[in-house]
Amino acid sequence: MSSSHTKDSSFLGGRIPPEVESMSKNLKDVDQEIFRKLLKAVVSALEGKDCREVMKSIAESSVIPQERLSHIVAGMYRVLSEAIRIPTSSLKQEAFKEDLRELRIPEDFITDFSSVVFGNRRAVLDAAASRNDPHLPTIDEFKWRVDVAISTSSLARALQPSVLMQMKLSDGRFHRFEVPVTKFQELRYNVALILKEMNDLEKRSILKIQD
Repeated sequence: MSSSHTKDSSFLGGRIPPEVESMSKNLKDVDQEIFRKLLKAVVSALEGKDCREVMKSIAESSVIPQERLSHIVAGMYRVLSEAIRIPTSSLKQEAFKEDLRELRIPEDFITDFSSVVFGNRRAVLDAAASRNDPHLPTIDEFKWRVDVAISTSSLARALQPSVLMQMKLSDGRFHRFEVPVTKFQELRYNVALILKEMNDLEKRSILKIQD
């Protein structure tokens, strides 16, 4: 298979988001000074800062209609949001630039985008994205043991082993539950199946970002 970068492997996905397409069209005749001011404001927004006053100042001093500026800012935000979702170990800089070239974004602007995604501010952007993304508590501690009931009210359960589990979550909560051996074996099988399917997906070239 050819190693050339294809649209299927774009960091934006198989279909270009409409706000990114609109940004590309509205970037015509925008000078780099305005572009960098807008980019700086968008980066601040991604970091969780209030940039409304900055955007108002840019709009008031710019000859570009506010509607065009809105399309540009929305597209910038989407480009950077999608890019920082992908670890730099997976998203290569040249592949990122090539995706933007396919959108006919000016080379100087591509360089500025790249300096944000792969530059010194990346760690700050990653930290902000992690704080803002909704997430469930994680498992801090997991304990288990096997119990065998010698005598119960149900004769069918006598001498039947079961797995007792206890989880401590990152929010401090504890969960304790009992799992019959049959269900435990079912859990093992389904976890193994999911891991195999994930491995199969990773091997598919369509999901890889080519160098």
